[in-house]
Amino acid sequence: MAETTNLSIRLDRELKDQADQIFSAMGMSLTTAITVFVRQAVRQKKIPFEISLSDSESRAVAMRDALAASERIWQNSAQNGTAGMTPDEIDAEIKAARAERKVRAY
Repeated sequence: MAETTNLSIRLDRELKDQADQIFSAMGMSLTTAITVFVRQAVRQKKIPFEISLSDSESRAVAMRDALAASERIWQNSAQNGTAGMTPDEIDAEIKAARAERKVRAY
């Protein structure tokens, strides 16, 4: 038999109790269930089930990412002097810089 080792994990008490009940009804302990999970992960070389966010979690993540991107854009515009410019003014400045670059290239 293979040598065993101990693994110590922390779980919310209610979550552990719920898991104990489910696995006990299946005829196994939480330790056995975790061993089954780890064996499948090793065999498949991946987490053996799909992990995804709920719709509300997905929206929260998307909102957090959008706010972070907005903050980065704001900080960049403050650093490069475009914070007070309209989109049309920024476009005009970009077009002028591109035209100047073309002239220098010839």
